Amino acid sequence: MGLGELTEREKAVLRYVIHQFILTASPVGSRVISKKYNLGYSSATIRNIMADLEESGYLGHPHTSAGRVPTDKGYRYYVDSLMGTPKLSPSVKSLIESSISSTSKETDELLKVTSTILSDITKQLACVTYPKFDKAKLEKIQLVGLSGKRILVVLTVSSGLVKTITLEINSEIDQKNLMSIQRLLNERLSGLTFSEIRKSFRKRIKDYKSEYKPVIRVFLSSVDEIFTDVKEYEKSIITGAKHILQHPEFEEHEHLHSIIELIEDKDVIIHIMDDQLKMRKGDVLVSIGSEIKDRKLNDYSLIVKEYKIGDLAGSIGIVGPKRMEYSKAVASVIYVAELLSKALQRNN
Repeated sequence: MGLGELTEREKAVLRYVIHQFILTASPVGSRVISKKYNLGYSSATIRNIMADLEESGYLGHPHTSAGRVPTDKGYRYYVDSLMGTPKLSPSVKSLIESSISSTSKETDELLKVTSTILSDITKQLACVTYPKFDKAKLEKIQLVGLSGKRILVVLTVSSGLVKTITLEINSEIDQKNLMSIQRLLNERLSGLTFSEIRKSFRKRIKDYKSEYKPVIRVFLSSVDEIFTDVKEYEKSIITGAKHILQHPEFEEHEHLHSIIELIEDKDVIIHIMDDQLKMRKGDVLVSIGSEIKDRKLNDYSLIVKEYKIGDLAGSIGIVGPKRMEYSKAVASVIYVAELLSKALQRNN
């Protein structure tokens, strides 16, 4: 019996074993299913079906209990075939909409509020990564002379987002030359992506005036730093630690230690979210337990979706125990990602 080969009776029993386990976090016995879900089968029949599901790898059987628990394979079948169309109640949708619409237009603040509302609704860890600049098209460069020998480089990309970086120049800065260099850089680089600029910067500005040399030299030596993403772990937000620690899975010291370690090392989650998204660009992706490459997340499920702002994209998602309310969680991630994209488009 492989994926897609379950009988209707097996599907029904698997669905309700998972429903019951999500509700109680306790192994599920056949008598509970028989009494609570009125399937029309005897307890003995349900017990036999559960034994078949266990033999096929959809259910597990903890040694200390007579009941069964879902395996990664069982959860996968449930998400793909049994849970139905993910949907949110009108009241939850309204809560999300009002939270996002009443937030400041500042991108950073919007991402923080979005992450918080997602964690509040799902009771899981929520994570939002900053939009990736690598494929962003440069709209304009502004050079601002600061005190001493420092200049502020302001990069505006076509989506309206801005990146800034401060550079140290080894000589005094002439403001007139700075404006001329700004015009030169805009003429040669505007409309190119950050990755194109990194690859061809030296070639594009090779014929510059000698008086521009101090500034251009710094651009040449720092081009990879200037025209690249901000550090991901600095520009990502994780919220919901207070919610996830309430789950019964973390009553054991070992599991509690592992989730705290994960929260503190958030770049692990960020990199995994980005890796997972590459597998299903633009669509929502649900990864369960052993499907996630990093062993630190093998006891968890990850639901992630891309959000867009012009030609840039970031990721938004949740991480939590495999025992989660998948339909609500998937619907929440999809809806929040859609509203975040719309809010960012309006604001930029």
